[in-house]
Amino acid sequence: MIATAISLPETQRPWDLPDRGKVAMASLIIAESSIFTIFVVAYLFYVGKSLTGPTPTEVLETPIFFTICLLSSSLTIHYAGRFLQRGRHGAFLSLWSVTILLGGLFLFGTGQEWHRLIYEHGLTISTNLFGTTYYSLVGLHAFHVTAGIIMLVIVATFALAGRVGIEHSRRVEVLSMYWHFVDAVWVVVFTVVYVLGR
Repeated sequence: MIATAISLPETQRPWDLPDRGKVAMASLIIAESSIFTIFVVAYLFYVGKSLTGPTPTEVLETPIFFTICLLSSSLTIHYAGRFLQRGRHGAFLSLWSVTILLGGLFLFGTGQEWHRLIYEHGLTISTNLFGTTYYSLVGLHAFHVTAGIIMLVIVATFALAGRVGIEHSRRVEVLSMYWHFVDAVWVVVFTVVYVLGR
């Protein structure tokens, strides 16, 4: 009997389960995306159907500067995470703090816009359909930015106490996913409210 050589496949690397934190955050993002979709569709459906003023064209001013602030924060949080992975704690904390500052500036801009709309133009959530859908959509986004900033501040507090290290880089990456989501949603909201909705 002639022995035949049987070629066995190379030992494959065992499949690892995906990171639980990333899976949970991805699930949250999917759920939140569906909520935002409903609000965006409602805004587009009702735009131009208000029986009374003011209208978007009359009162809305495009928040270019504050939009740049928010979108720039995606870069700062990304590089902050990279620095943490390399063990550069000071650089991480600096960029993390800049992210908080940029997010805070964005919220300040939103508050400034709302103050102007309410006190100069009399547009409230109950004024007309535009007011209702505008404050609901932009307010929902502002709520998510606020929640993100609170989480960022908590991480910064722990980092200042020296309790955030390389071993926490995965958790920081999960939080970054949320922040990138908030920024991506603003691109959609900005387009719908300040470009298409006018």
